[in-house]
Amino acid sequence: MERYTLDFNKPVHIFFIGIGGISMSGLAKVLADRGFQVSGSDNHETELTKMLEQHGAKVFYGGQKAENITDDIDVVVYTAAIHPDNPEYVSSVEKKIPMMTRAELLGELMENYKHSIAVSGTHGKTTTTSMLSYILMAANTDPTISLGGMLAHIGGNIRVGRGQTFLTEACEYTNSFLELKPLVGIILNVEADHLDFFKDLDDIRLSFRRFASGIKEGGTLVINHSIQDKEYIIGDFKGTVITFGEDGDMHARNIAYDALGNPGFEVYYKDEKLGDVQLLVPGKHNVDNALAAIATAYSIGIDFAAIKQGLVSYSGVDRRFQYKGKCNGATVIDDYAHHPQEIEATLNAAKHYPHKKLYVVFQPHTYSRTIALLPEFAKALENADVVILAKIYAAREVNTTGVSAEDISKLMNQSKVTSFYLPTFEEIVDYLRSHLEEGDLCITMGAGNVTDIGPKLVK
Repeated sequence: MERYTLDFNKPVHIFFIGIGGISMSGLAKVLADRGFQVSGSDNHETELTKMLEQHGAKVFYGGQKAENITDDIDVVVYTAAIHPDNPEYVSSVEKKIPMMTRAELLGELMENYKHSIAVSGTHGKTTTTSMLSYILMAANTDPTISLGGMLAHIGGNIRVGRGQTFLTEACEYTNSFLELKPLVGIILNVEADHLDFFKDLDDIRLSFRRFASGIKEGGTLVINHSIQDKEYIIGDFKGTVITFGEDGDMHARNIAYDALGNPGFEVYYKDEKLGDVQLLVPGKHNVDNALAAIATAYSIGIDFAAIKQGLVSYSGVDRRFQYKGKCNGATVIDDYAHHPQEIEATLNAAKHYPHKKLYVVFQPHTYSRTIALLPEFAKALENADVVILAKIYAAREVNTTGVSAEDISKLMNQSKVTSFYLPTFEEIVDYLRSHLEEGDLCITMGAGNVTDIGPKLVK
């Protein structure tokens, strides 16, 4: 079926199968605020669905039902989680209603903006997109923003603006980012991940090469200078290329850390000093994230004063080295890191954060990622003093290999780090309450529900 073309000047009735998801709800809100008739289904009422209803959307609760697909619907949007036997999907096909994936809709939305920016990479997308959000708002561009996390500065995961700038994260999983044709495309890093979908690292690199080739003619590719053989990723892209990071076009000099591990640095574009920046988020990895944001803003003509104003205001997004409170005088931090590179970056940031002993509670995310990267996980976690492994968060998967978080601990026990596996959160909380002391640092880490441990510790 030919892809449906979305036109802001011709609002129609759009139905979302599973409208309450964090990404789907955000796109639905953009369309509702643009005068589209929006409806959709979800299992139960949430804060996100109530927000949509306040913006005029009609939400059907109680799951997906064929009768929700009415004859006045012009197009149906669904996610990769929806199977062909879904009642609403089946009904849409029978009625021959045009259908789009969430990623296709996102791509169509971007076509309606003069400046479209897509932030891709194996990790760092939400942080870099958030930094750019602050910069674009400091520059008074009145942007529309779609985030993969919650950002207080925009009141959630979506901001609907009236300007000509659209900013979004671009996820590589299932190649959904290949539906996007941005004016500016950012590639933060390319690592082995989502190996339940990609065959190997070469397969992932090919997808990022295809993403780069999809950037609009006359557009800009902002790419990490440290990516191995980045020339392959750049491929035959004919637009402007700006590299960032150490030895890149946009780079930092004279990095210094404050008492909380937050870096300050001089910003250079090639040999021209643009100015100084002090970040309010810790770690060398956030220097690179900031440089990617700076390079992007620079490419669309935003002056450095607004760039600096945005960055010095940014204090982080939920679950990125987020302070949760104290337990026995120890500081409790929560972090989303779930890939070895992310873990390494977070623990390097922790080195600059004042502490006596570093405890890490790590919950692996998905069986496929855990078994594919077992040695890498063990190596990355060696920068802690005590590592507690929690039960693997299955997400969308079934354990067909018998892999366990305990396998990481067994590899780590070959090093000098104290490491062990505790199968329940209750056991983990009890252990930490009896061992954490004044001045220690405890980081709960992972993309699953490990975030629930912090509140239990500090309540």
